[in-house]
Amino acid sequence: MFKGSLVALITPMTEDGALDPKAFQDFVAWQVSEGTHGLIPVGTTGESPTLSHEEHHRVVELCVEAAGGRVPVIAGTGSNSTDEAIALTRHAKDAGADAALVVTPYYNKPTQEGLYLHFKAIADAVDLPVLIYNIPGRSVVDMSVETMARLAKHPNIVGVKDATANLARPLHTRLACGPDFCQLSGEDHTALAFRASGGAGCISVSANVAPRLCAEMHSAWEAGDLATAMALQERLVPLHDAMFCETSPGPVKYAASLLGKSTAFCRLPMAPVADSTRERVKAAMLSAGLLN
Repeated sequence: MFKGSLVALITPMTEDGALDPKAFQDFVAWQVSEGTHGLIPVGTTGESPTLSHEEHHRVVELCVEAAGGRVPVIAGTGSNSTDEAIALTRHAKDAGADAALVVTPYYNKPTQEGLYLHFKAIADAVDLPVLIYNIPGRSVVDMSVETMARLAKHPNIVGVKDATANLARPLHTRLACGPDFCQLSGEDHTALAFRASGGAGCISVSANVAPRLCAEMHSAWEAGDLATAMALQERLVPLHDAMFCETSPGPVKYAASLLGKSTAFCRLPMAPVADSTRERVKAAMLSAGLLN
């Protein structure tokens, strides 16, 4: 259903912190032209926690419009309020998104039964494919394979963005949920290893600034050209390291600013990145051939 290099889009903003619709749509168009296989607006990398509901809706609409049906749009619609997640998912469907990416409820710390009921309620309420976003490092809850297998029986729950960095997890998920359950890595460093364990692709931060390299790596993997895929992975590792040397999306928005795609502005409580981070990001981009 979804595969290859999918990008967790930044949300370009002006220097005073307002949305920049033109920069965002230009950025989406560039991603598509560079070979990115799918677009994820208003996820963590898109600063969804600090966007208003109106801004959230607008970014999804802008993304769908700019994509023009050329690649799938998977809109971030998660919330720690089930009712709010349902409303955001309804809007994504109405806006023309191809699927919704729904994060496990943060802060509430629900039980496994609570997780099951939360996702079931969303999938029951909106006839749109749903990808579970399992990211224990940010949400403080980890959906078990057993709970995911229960949810995989729902016709609208089609896959997972797995940001656990546990490479045994996709093996167990495949056994429990079946080969048609779409598994996407949520960690750039594990993209190829995840595919070797049954994954279909990666929802990437680095693809914001290296879309062609990320897409070519996945295309090489799918063509069975493992030597090329591995070489591209090695070329990208320093970039992946730099993108997470401070809390994302600080480094990647600075990286995008070096390419002229956005300002480096992130809304509080995200602080401007340190000078040492700027140096590391620039060095990694030079190493990967992105600024040469």
